[in-house]
Amino acid sequence: MTERSRDWFAQAERDLRHARNALDDQDHEWACFAAQQAAEKAVKALLLRRGLEGWGHSVSQLLASLPPQDTVPPDIRESGLMLDRYYIITRYPNGFAQGAPGDYFLHKDAIEAIDHASRVLEFVRGRLGL
Repeated sequence: MTERSRDWFAQAERDLRHARNALDDQDHEWACFAAQQAAEKAVKALLLRRGLEGWGHSVSQLLASLPPQDTVPPDIRESGLMLDRYYIITRYPNGFAQGAPGDYFLHKDAIEAIDHASRVLEFVRGRLGL
């Protein structure tokens, strides 16, 4: 099987760019979700590079599944936990008692999500040697 970590990381970078574009468009919920997706795909890229396959969508759990050679610093673990919050409720109205997800996410939420995703991508980039 072909090793595809670069493809996964390239898509992670595109997802992070999409998060920034969504922020510019004031689509804060989509900026948060795209940031989560960027981090998820980046960590899956590193897992693939290590000959492993990541399952699921929890960034924190994917980080926890990295082999010992990829020690995850506490701030990166925290970023994973923060981003996990954006996987479902950014997209589905039933995550809230009323209103649509777009009613609940602020500019500062999107900035924070993009910052956390950027940290995760930089951590992975360093481990991939890119």
